[in-house]
Amino acid sequence: MNWITKFIKPKIKSLFEKKTSKTKESLWTTCSCKNLIYKEDLKINYNCCPKCGVHHKLSCRERFQLFFDNGDFELIETPLPQDDPLNFIDNKKYIDRLKIARKTTNQDDAILISKGKIGGVEIIAGAQDFRFIGGSFGAASGEAFISGVQKSIENNLPFVFFSCSGGQRMMESSIALMQMSRTTLAVNELKKNKIPYIVVLTDPTTGGVTASWATLGDILIAEPKATIGFAGRRVIQDTVRETLPEEFQSAEYVKDHGGIDLVIERKYLNSTISTLLSVLLKKSESQSKTGSSDVITIDKALQSTG
Repeated sequence: MNWITKFIKPKIKSLFEKKTSKTKESLWTTCSCKNLIYKEDLKINYNCCPKCGVHHKLSCRERFQLFFDNGDFELIETPLPQDDPLNFIDNKKYIDRLKIARKTTNQDDAILISKGKIGGVEIIAGAQDFRFIGGSFGAASGEAFISGVQKSIENNLPFVFFSCSGGQRMMESSIALMQMSRTTLAVNELKKNKIPYIVVLTDPTTGGVTASWATLGDILIAEPKATIGFAGRRVIQDTVRETLPEEFQSAEYVKDHGGIDLVIERKYLNSTISTLLSVLLKKSESQSKTGSSDVITIDKALQSTG
């Protein structure tokens, strides 16, 4: 396909086609840098802007397809608790928000859990879809996350999770907040069983998600320029009454201040995590036999991928 068929043909065709009641999906999208991008080019480039490098958000299925070897994965069914247990209403019923989000994302809640291979090693992976009420974390997300952890423990497989969330789901109040402690206890079970747990923090990872399972990984990786934090920038600034640095809460800033281990471009995540898992799995095997840990090998792996 040359530049004429890619860029000119779709536009010319649209001039002569009859208008229908159904609006056709645009072939173009705009990046935050104001660059107009042909969607096919964006897809080829791992959904990253070819001009400024911004990593655009992915659906759970898109994430798994890019991450797993040959794009092959199997979705794992997770429990779905009662919808809207508090009968919450703001300017719209919560139950109606769920219906819209489910139609938009084609999934029951913000999280999907899957099984596949990375570098030939079978793993369990989870991801959040920001389109599902901002990737917010409620009871259903908690059940999905814990199911993923249980699958990892049952099958003795590493657990990798891609966070993308604004925090706990306010429509579920204390039920959503309770998921912070539940997921933290679940992560503790992974550690007790010496199962590697890697978290990839994508844009954004904030609120209660950051204050619980998302920052408890054995290794924390972030995509470039991802926003990572607990409270919002304006809230912090008004509280401390100081002007914060421009790059505050960016992945690079958090890494420089010791909050995460690596900042890795999306196209290198598969190879980087594959390398790290090979080290972590050997480390877990060694710990099981001797009861000791070898930190040096982990450090060397981080240096080689960084």
